[in-house]
Amino acid sequence: MSPVSKSKSLLDLAARCEPIELLLVDVDGVLTDGVIAIDDRGVETKHFHVRDGSAFHLWKKAGKRAAILSGRWAPLVDRRAAELGIAPVIQGAPQKGGPFRRLINELGLEARQVCYVGDDLADLPVLGAVGLAACPSDAAAEVREAVHFVSSVPGGRGAIREIVELILKHQGTWENLISGYLAPA
Repeated sequence: MSPVSKSKSLLDLAARCEPIELLLVDVDGVLTDGVIAIDDRGVETKHFHVRDGSAFHLWKKAGKRAAILSGRWAPLVDRRAAELGIAPVIQGAPQKGGPFRRLINELGLEARQVCYVGDDLADLPVLGAVGLAACPSDAAAEVREAVHFVSSVPGGRGAIREIVELILKHQGTWENLISGYLAPA
């Protein structure tokens, strides 16, 4: 990428971050590493990264909203969302376009005010509609080509933290939000 193209894409990214009010995320492959582990009793487990959890807390502290839009349904997603104060949680929606439109209408938002983080083909309709489309580094090739920002880390390994930090830095609120952590004890 030439220096002019790089600076133009950075300006575009900053402009896309500015109006974001809702962080909407997929689960498998975004909040998790994409592995669906089921034990002998049929109990499903997922691994969530602690820095993604702290990112949601900072996001909410900034006065922003967060929601989940997942193609699958798993009870532990509701539990994790409740721990992090994420609502609404939409699960079992393999076709995500309709639920996305209903969600933003219910919240009184425009698509340009939404950052959606997805990783696979089912996410493409929503990724193509939002103001800021993002994905983990290990997302499907078609997704990586379609988004505005590709995280440097894979799903379930802090990608949400990186995306939240990116948005809040561009909105000028990051430093104030983390100032309490930077002071010595």
